[in-house]
Amino acid sequence: MKALNIVFGALVAMAASAAQAQSTVDVTKITCSQFLFDKIAPTKSIAVWLSGYYNGLQRNTVIDLDRMDKNIDKVEDYCRMNEDVTVMDAVTKALSPGQ
Repeated sequence: MKALNIVFGALVAMAASAAQAQSTVDVTKITCSQFLFDKIAPTKSIAVWLSGYYNGLQRNTVIDLDRMDKNIDKVEDYCRMNEDVTVMDAVTKALSPGQ
């Protein structure tokens, strides 16, 4: 078991050293353009974080993968038409009732 922990720790250390130079991001400042064209981080990574953030606000601990994929598509569609909007505003507008 101890050997497994050492191997796991080494893998984590290698992954951390391979990470991008920028290690923190203020998601409130990411524009749709940056989101769509992977300028900050991979689009899917940001989308998954946003899903977790908004589900956390609603205290929802269930992941509906199909719904999440559909919501990502809606946000991407909105962003294509509004590249200067922040991605968090795009989420609010693209996923508001009636959209």
